[in-house]
Amino acid sequence: MSAAYSIGDLARATGVKPTTIRWYEQEGWLPPAARTAGGHRAYGPAHLRRLGFIRHARELGFESEAIRALLDLADHPEADCGDAHRLATDQIREIDARMRRLAALRAELARMAEECAGGTIGRCRIIETLADFAHGHCADPGHGRD
Repeated sequence: MSAAYSIGDLARATGVKPTTIRWYEQEGWLPPAARTAGGHRAYGPAHLRRLGFIRHARELGFESEAIRALLDLADHPEADCGDAHRLATDQIREIDARMRRLAALRAELARMAEECAGGTIGRCRIIETLADFAHGHCADPGHGRD
C-alpha cells in the first residue's frame, strides 16, 4: 500500500462521514481496510478512488441499488457498458420527473404567495390553503382561485 489513510483522513479527503465509510465497508461497497498493528483501519488510494466514485454517484442522485450495480460494473472493465448506460438514462428520467414535480410545487407556492394580501394570520391565504390541504378538503391545486 503506497499511502495509508486513517478513517478520519479518508473522511476529510472525501467529505464522507466515518460512520458512512464503515457502513460502505460492511455492505461490501468498499473492500475491507487493512489493519494497523494497533487494530485501526488503514485505507489506500484504491479506497479513496472508490469512495469518490460512490460519493459522486450519490451526488448524481443514484439510489443504493443502482450504485451497487455501477460498482459491480466498475469492477469488470471488460464488460459491455450497456447496463451503465441504462442506469444513467433511468436516472435522467427520474431527475426529469423530480423537476416536473418541483416545478408544480413552485407554481403552487407562487400562486399562494400571490393571493396573500397581507393582514392578519386569521385571513392569510397561505395559511388557509395549507390548512385546506391538511384537512383533505382540497385535491385540486387550483382550489381557492376566484
